Amino acid sequence: MPTAHLVLSGAKVRTLDPDRPYATSVAVRDGLIAAVGDETDVRDWCGPGTEVVHLDGAHLVPGLVDAHSHPVWGLDMATGTDLSGVTDLAGLRAALADAERTDGWVTGFGLDHNAFEGRPVDRDLIEDVLDGTPALLRLYDGHSALATGPALTAAGVHGPRDFAQRSQVVCDASGRPTGHLVEHAAMDLVAAIAPRPSYAARRARLVELLSAMAATGLTGAHVMDAGDPELVDSVARETVLPVRLRFAPWCMPGADRTALDELIAVQGRGGRHWRTGGVKFFMDGTVEGGTAWLEHADCHGQGTDAFWPDPEAYAAAVRHLHAAGVRTATHAIGDAAARHVLDVVEGLGPGGRGAHRIEHLETVPDELLPRFARLGVAASMQPPHTAYTRADGTDEWSRRLGTGRAGRAWRLRDLRDAGAVVALGSDWPIAHYDARAVLATARTPRGAASTRAGLTGLEALEGCTTHAALAAGESDTTGRIAPGLRADLTALGLDPVTAPADEVAQAPVRLTVTGGHVVHRGT
Repeated sequence: MPTAHLVLSGAKVRTLDPDRPYATSVAVRDGLIAAVGDETDVRDWCGPGTEVVHLDGAHLVPGLVDAHSHPVWGLDMATGTDLSGVTDLAGLRAALADAERTDGWVTGFGLDHNAFEGRPVDRDLIEDVLDGTPALLRLYDGHSALATGPALTAAGVHGPRDFAQRSQVVCDASGRPTGHLVEHAAMDLVAAIAPRPSYAARRARLVELLSAMAATGLTGAHVMDAGDPELVDSVARETVLPVRLRFAPWCMPGADRTALDELIAVQGRGGRHWRTGGVKFFMDGTVEGGTAWLEHADCHGQGTDAFWPDPEAYAAAVRHLHAAGVRTATHAIGDAAARHVLDVVEGLGPGGRGAHRIEHLETVPDELLPRFARLGVAASMQPPHTAYTRADGTDEWSRRLGTGRAGRAWRLRDLRDAGAVVALGSDWPIAHYDARAVLATARTPRGAASTRAGLTGLEALEGCTTHAALAAGESDTTGRIAPGLRADLTALGLDPVTAPADEVAQAPVRLTVTGGHVVHRGT
């Protein structure tokens, strides 16, 4: 009989496998689960080379997965001064006055729209404390930024621009750029010339980041961008990636048949613990930026346009990829965006079931809820985003939408009750990657969503395990603890299902195993 290279014993195993829901021991061989049961079931798997880890009553669950993250793209996004703790304009000005200069620039990230206290995002509010230093400050949503005059000048941005996708260089009545750059194409004008971490720095930060993610119990992430394949593969060849990465490269407006075929060609490429699987679309932007596609304008008169100027071109691209067997994930925050994606998937017929997903879904009307289960469209949602809103409705997100639409915030419970697959994630660097916080906030949503019931402890765990696997089309290989499945495992010091949510958020992570490799050992 072959022997295991790793045996975990003395655990309280919650397998999420209906054939054997509970166990005490797991044996691992060649990156896969070899046996699940009690001590006698795995005893014969032990040999001279077997590492036996006694978990002393820790709670072992399927490896936690972040269903929406940007661990490679985020290396560039989350650079410079961390502005996530800034809550008002005075705090922002103080942070920028003391900010470190890199190659003569100030860069920052994580800036909350609420820090502007209801004022328009404008460089006039900060330029005097920067004393002529070019600056690029990314807002927390990843879809907007604030650039100072010297930065705009260096980028050759002196007025409005036309883009193939919904993006905007915001200008005042005289045509002067305010510095507010809305959506990717506009931000890229300045980001292209701003300081960027070196290859060596990005490489070191990637290993450090993935190790920190594993320390929160994460074993995998659905990466909603193309990442940097050369960088990831180089690291993966030299060491074990602590977190398994599944990349879905972007498809942007204007993509022709050649571009779509290139996306098809890269499917399945990868290496140890990483691969490309799927394509990511944007149907809209963000509520705070005025670019969420809404069925009725927001309270600023914005939000009635799709990210794809021709939504039918999006539909055609999805149909082409679907015909080639490519799964799609579409960013859709507003109600009109979600409806359009559901309509497109419905048009694919029965073959579309279980092959497509929608990301974010911040405000969903009642009539759309049952369509997710009926069409087999997974809802990929990020509970920590609720923390950017306020229960009293004074935040920018709630003010933009108005009371009625803000009352439909992050309908995790309603989607599960409607029978939908609900996969959970963080959207790092938009919110912190801590998997325990994802589990906890799914049970007790914050801000505008705090009046709604959250998920149960079991449903939250499923969102980061079985439902994440379903959303990725990987339920036959992962998401449960059963023989033949991936040996991706998380051991916590308490039961994530029955312990109170606030305790889950601080749960000790005893062990993280990815592909049979112990990538984190806690105390």
